[in-house]
Amino acid sequence: MSEPDDEVRRLREQVARLETELAAREHLAATREPAGRRGVWRTATSALLITLACLLAPLSATAVWASRQVSDTDRYLETVAPLAHDPAVQKTIADAVTNAIFEAVDLQAITTQTLDAISDRGLPPPIAANLQALSGPLVSGIQGYVRGQVDNLVASPQFATVWTQANQTAHASLVSLLEGEQGGALSAQNDTVTLNLAPIIAQVKERLVASGFGLADRIPVVNKSIVLVQSDGVTKAQGFYRLLNTLGTWLPIIALFLLAVGIYVARDRRRALLGGALGFAGAMLVLGVALTLARVFYLNALPSEVLSRDAGGAIFDTIVRYLRYSLRAVGVLALIVAAAAYFTGPSTSAVRARAGLTKGIGSLRGSAESAGLNTGRVGTWTFAHKRLLLIVSVVGGALVLTLWSRPTVSVVVVTAVIVLLAVALIEFIGRPPVPAGGHGPSAPA
Repeated sequence: MSEPDDEVRRLREQVARLETELAAREHLAATREPAGRRGVWRTATSALLITLACLLAPLSATAVWASRQVSDTDRYLETVAPLAHDPAVQKTIADAVTNAIFEAVDLQAITTQTLDAISDRGLPPPIAANLQALSGPLVSGIQGYVRGQVDNLVASPQFATVWTQANQTAHASLVSLLEGEQGGALSAQNDTVTLNLAPIIAQVKERLVASGFGLADRIPVVNKSIVLVQSDGVTKAQGFYRLLNTLGTWLPIIALFLLAVGIYVARDRRRALLGGALGFAGAMLVLGVALTLARVFYLNALPSEVLSRDAGGAIFDTIVRYLRYSLRAVGVLALIVAAAAYFTGPSTSAVRARAGLTKGIGSLRGSAESAGLNTGRVGTWTFAHKRLLLIVSVVGGALVLTLWSRPTVSVVVVTAVIVLLAVALIEFIGRPPVPAGGHGPSAPA
């Protein structure tokens, strides 16, 4: 690159930096002008709308989770499927099923009757006495065998199918329960939520019979239930669920609408966007804290004699895990938007960051053109339509996050990085047209 070309490049970088600083000062001066009555009302209205949107944000996330994750059978089954492989849940189910079987079948009575019948066949007294002494070990052996079979079933891959079938049957009852109705596999009586184990016991019975344990034929239809929650919050949860399920579609739209209107009517829209984004991030943090407290209250209300804290914690964490994914994703997205709003602002650090980025991209472009890489007409067209391309990149990233059914933090971060790379690529390719009297097409911008 010749010396005149270097001088042109330096002059253009200096002009771009001065223009950025001038625009920032004009923007800052405009925002510092004394506001009249109209300006005060605009500021107050904007603050009110953005505050309402931030207050509705955690309710919106919870409403979407309630309407999509809990009410929809397929998504509910997908949510609870991992519980079939949780050791604490497996142990709880195995204990409850085994106890229900032994309550329905009196092994001690059956063993005693069987040994008495053998003794009545005229066995010598010493042998008959020894036979009766085997009663206890026989009962223990049968109990151990049954428990072993139950444990094997619960720990086997086939139990996932049993678990899914049981939850599929119970899901309609779960929704009815949350909507205030009673009956089915789940019920709420006197603020107590119980789960009917009959479907799982029936599957265990079939498994025992198939394995050659004929005594399992004596197991009747057992409507054994275990208590999951015993708290005065059950009735309140029913009303809260009905409200959230009804508003699941409209609440997020209302929250985003209020945020958009609040930003639009603000005197300083960039600052309003920054405040709204930080407000959404804070709202997601509050929701995360609320879930943590709800977990503590749930475990404290859980009867320890029927469900261990490990199993209860696993159930709670599994049920709300997609809600946690959503709040984390929204929180990270809000922080990314806040950072973008800040670095496009008039502050000294933001102006320096933009100037440094522009200078860095300009240097890379100059080095590339010095090596013979010239974007030509593509670069000129990109520079002429740079604003449109930047808008398309940002809107495209927003559409990806909107249409993604369950965006996680990773999805948000990767999408943001891709948008940022697209913006940098547009800045790199966009080549300002060479003014008349310039030093040739290779002069970098």
